[in-house]
Amino acid sequence: MAGAIPPRQDKSWRPPVSDTSARNTVLNPPGWPQPKGYANGIKARGNMVFVGGMIGWDIHGKLPQGFVAQTKQLLENIVAVLKEGGAGPEHVVRMTWYVTDMEAYRSSLPELGKVYREVMGRNFGAMALVQVVSLVEKDALLEIETTAVIPD
Repeated sequence: MAGAIPPRQDKSWRPPVSDTSARNTVLNPPGWPQPKGYANGIKARGNMVFVGGMIGWDIHGKLPQGFVAQTKQLLENIVAVLKEGGAGPEHVVRMTWYVTDMEAYRSSLPELGKVYREVMGRNFGAMALVQVVSLVEKDALLEIETTAVIPD
């Protein structure tokens, strides 16, 4: 083809990135109230780590009793999978929570906040919370899907 740009010979070349140490950016439109425990949006660039729907069972396949106990174990499970991908709680950009009992979630909020911060720190990605009829594991009270982005 006449006038076509020849392929680059140096295959290791990459376009410049402005700040490779930049963290994900929390998006909150001007004038909106600051969300508590989540973000309205996250802007991220880098390697993505996807954590499938996790439940709160331990390494022996046992589920602890109670909503808060299952949440704590579940968050620890998420952190373990993130670690396998070279990520941590600070890289989480999105979480979707599926709960079988919204009232159990609401009535546990103070304890949930404490457990969340204990395991995840003060890292709050964009979140959605959905009540479902049931989960595959009949004794599971919640399930969480997570996406993390490790900055370039």
